[in-house]
Amino acid sequence: MWEYSDKVKEHFLNPKNVGEVEDANAVAEVGSMACGDALKLTLKVDENGEITDAKFQTFGCASAIASASALTEMLKGKTVEEAEKISNQDIADYLDGLPKEKMHCSVLGRQALEQAIAHYKGEPKKEQEGEIVCECFGVTDLEIERAVRENNLSTVEEVTNYTKAGGGCESCHETIQEIIARVRSEAKPVTTPKLSNIQKIKMIEETIEREIRPSLKSDGGDIELVDVIGNRVLVATRGTCAICKASEQTLKNFVETKLRELVWPELVVEEVAQ
Repeated sequence: MWEYSDKVKEHFLNPKNVGEVEDANAVAEVGSMACGDALKLTLKVDENGEITDAKFQTFGCASAIASASALTEMLKGKTVEEAEKISNQDIADYLDGLPKEKMHCSVLGRQALEQAIAHYKGEPKKEQEGEIVCECFGVTDLEIERAVRENNLSTVEEVTNYTKAGGGCESCHETIQEIIARVRSEAKPVTTPKLSNIQKIKMIEETIEREIRPSLKSDGGDIELVDVIGNRVLVATRGTCAICKASEQTLKNFVETKLRELVWPELVVEEVAQ
């Protein structure tokens, strides 16, 4: 049995903004009755680009109704630019979470919002992009890729929760797994090449001279590199830095941050008496 938050229950039992906005200038219809979820979103945007009214009509489960109700509440009073930044996770968070099996309802809301904004801007309705992977629910490879990227998905079950793909006959599971593997491999961070100790010391010295010392000297301070032991950078402060009460914060928040950014992400700066 799924656990629903009090907010989900409230928006399901007493949905807000049900119906259709008169004279709407932003309209969207997404999903389909055949797939089990369909949503129509209508918005009224004023001359300043602010959404003054938002209503919905939906065919779907409790989570679909709650997600659409929450979305309309989130939209009213926002500018179009602000609305464009709303993600499916924002909708779920507004409802204090959705069961993982129902996250596709928040995705449907996000899709409706994107389509409505495109309609308001006069952009032509996009034809379905990508190739159909899940025949049961009409989900394309590009929709699956986007869900994996935006929500850091790693299993077929998670993809089904967010897109419904793979929730029918399951014949597409192998293809979905291939898409997951490809997207996640593309997202792997680039590995920083190893530095020899000599290279590391030289880069630390250059960074101190070019990026750190000028800033400290402008306030009457200075810094001297004493030694480098592994990832420990031993320094001595000079001038006003040596007597300043905030010198420790300067070493951590400025010097260490700069060296981690420009030399090596695991460096630790320590002050020594010299």
